[in-house]
Amino acid sequence: MLTRVVVAPSGFKESLSAQAAADAIADGVRRVLPEVVVDLIPLVDGGEGTAAALAAATGGRLVALPATGPVGETIGTHFALLGSRDGDTAVVEMAAVAGLSLVPRALRDPGATTTYGVGELIRAALDTGVRRVLIGCGDSGTSDGGAGALQALGARLMDADGFELPHGGSELTRLARIDPSGLDPRLRDVELLVACNPYNVLCGERGVARVFGPQKGATPAQVEHLSAGLENWAHVLTRDLGAVDTDLHHGPGTGASGGLGAGLAALGARLLPRFEVLLDHLDLDARLARADLVVTAEGALDHQTPRGKVPAEVARRAKLYGRPVLVLAGTLGEGAHDVPGVDAFSGILPAPMALAEALVRASELLTDATERALRMILLGSRLPAHAEVSGTQRPSSVR
Repeated sequence: MLTRVVVAPSGFKESLSAQAAADAIADGVRRVLPEVVVDLIPLVDGGEGTAAALAAATGGRLVALPATGPVGETIGTHFALLGSRDGDTAVVEMAAVAGLSLVPRALRDPGATTTYGVGELIRAALDTGVRRVLIGCGDSGTSDGGAGALQALGARLMDADGFELPHGGSELTRLARIDPSGLDPRLRDVELLVACNPYNVLCGERGVARVFGPQKGATPAQVEHLSAGLENWAHVLTRDLGAVDTDLHHGPGTGASGGLGAGLAALGARLLPRFEVLLDHLDLDARLARADLVVTAEGALDHQTPRGKVPAEVARRAKLYGRPVLVLAGTLGEGAHDVPGVDAFSGILPAPMALAEALVRASELLTDATERALRMILLGSRLPAHAEVSGTQRPSSVR
């Protein structure tokens, strides 16, 4: 009998925040099981909603301020100051100032967008006197290697003629020298932690421009140009910023948020697996251990899911306590059957529909899909253990 359901989804990009996804799933659960205890744990992966979620979880607060957006205009944004035991920590969410959702569709050119605002938020966080700045990477609309962030923090990026480079990843092929003398001196006295997907690397065949550039609007020719620029960026960073402990070309996490990971690592930041950094604030493991069923969700379930996505992490942790896991996804792709720890999964679309319609109706679709899945689970629980279908033993899980 189900008495407690943990709902621990990620957000659906450009559609639902993690909180909105959790609320939609909870509505579907309560349609079927109105008396059940629903424990909502909207999960953050460093992308959209990270600062707000961690502020809420620790009794901290958001600090609102203007900063430079990804296409160069001033936008309203925020960072978080954490509470309780983390009171000397600020959280800078790169998606809040350089995320893909902030780039109008007509302007989606990852060669032109900038992380300058990320550097401005880090500077503003330093103004508060914190000793630690946690930078959440995810949902980026940029591919500049963090060049803009370093410029905002005081570095000068020069071409061969001694002129400073404009913003954007497309300029990095022209980078000849970095002058770090103007970097904010407070960076030497603060701990910089980057919560990132360790599978994302800066350069090579699986480099960030090749893997994510097309999602941000890059043409095949632009992908190759961006890749060449990031190769040059890693080389010049390593040469001009002194002792860099990380392999900026291929080190884990260097490709995070269009290469922001590499730029910050060159300043001495530690690149850490995002779930190790973020989820402890939410007491996730203890809450999973108390569940009868765990429901998680994300925009896509496919071969990329085991490479640092929320459903895979939730399933891995839930299995430590023997808890069954249901995944709901906007789309199901190749590899959806092969995610370790997932007992059942379902797409949320009841019929083919245009992407624009699916995005608008995402909350409704997710609630309805949750109801359908829960009714199937309850039906399966009522079947006798010895039931046979077409002369064969009933599968232990239905996918």
